[in-house]
Amino acid sequence: MLISTNEILYRIQKALKLSIADMLEAYTLEDYEMEPSHLESLLKRRLSNGFMLCSYEELGVFLDGLVTLKRGPSPKKKSDEVVELTNNLILKKLRIALELKEAETEIIFGLAEVELSKQQLASLFRKEGHKNFKPCSDELLMAFLDGLDEFYFIGGDMED
Repeated sequence: MLISTNEILYRIQKALKLSIADMLEAYTLEDYEMEPSHLESLLKRRLSNGFMLCSYEELGVFLDGLVTLKRGPSPKKKSDEVVELTNNLILKKLRIALELKEAETEIIFGLAEVELSKQQLASLFRKEGHKNFKPCSDELLMAFLDGLDEFYFIGGDMED
């Protein structure tokens, strides 16, 4: 993955205007111990003093916590199975957390000047191994995060 986990975490925070307290709550909801100072180090730019590399686990736990924070706890029993964090899974977790419908997802990509057909969009959310599955490139994920920032900037606070 060319895009760093730190960059993804930073862009999500920026796009959704999440405070450090919001992000810490997401970690807490997943029973993950995250120190405020460590989180701030993860959100620093690569060349800044105190920068620390964000692990895939830290990003994955945050995304799971974001889903719980925005939608509430899942009634489904959580599995302890470790799943590889891919760009497709990051997209899927963001779509679930933010309750994005297909049309909103299309708009977000459009704001980043990426035009995808309904089939192309659906293929990003298919299970790996499905005949119509399409891997999400780093460029596509970055475009989605850029579009997400624009989407929430234009729409203001999208919460009820």
